[in-house]
Amino acid sequence: PFPSFSRPPLPPPPPFPYTHIMTVCGPMKQYQVVGRKAPTEAFPNPEAYRMIIFAPNKVIARSKFWYFMQQFRKMKKTTGEIIDVNEIVEKNKNQVKNYGIWLRYDSRSGTHNMYREYRDLSLCGAITQLYDEMAGRHRTRPRSIQIIRTAEIAASDCKRPDTLQFVSKDQKFPLPHRVDSAKRGQKALSDTTFSVGRPTTCFR
Repeated sequence: PFPSFSRPPLPPPPPFPYTHIMTVCGPMKQYQVVGRKAPTEAFPNPEAYRMIIFAPNKVIARSKFWYFMQQFRKMKKTTGEIIDVNEIVEKNKNQVKNYGIWLRYDSRSGTHNMYREYRDLSLCGAITQLYDEMAGRHRTRPRSIQIIRTAEIAASDCKRPDTLQFVSKDQKFPLPHRVDSAKRGQKALSDTTFSVGRPTTCFR
């Protein structure tokens, strides 16, 4: 008879929050990251740099900070230190605003500059729309997008047709199909629970 070999049991899978982690997942947040070169005896108080970064969490915000600082200055994670990381939260999120975003992204053919416009309650929501649209329209990876500038623009400064169709003051959203519900002070669609005829929802 052939000898029997027993395989060792497989290790258990990691917990659910760590099984499916993407580079950019969920809503984006705005962070202010302050860092500098590590102090030495020759330079005990080096210059600090502040950067506004959009990332889903603080870990990716720190990583992006060192990515850009390595390009702009002779600094990297091993020779520098992070002083502070703060999340910037907008005060007014109750009104829809127009946002203009200037960005640069790397495609399969080269590097391109682009200007986009979005309508959202907050700047972070507009940035989330940007990442979703760039992934769908241009197959752009999140790591290939670099946001250069963001601004809240007036309705008269909007350029894109998708934004212009919503900025007019006489904007109306008709409700052609309405169904009356049995709420207090309102008449229900039918006085009985079951009805023989199909209800008519056309607005009259």
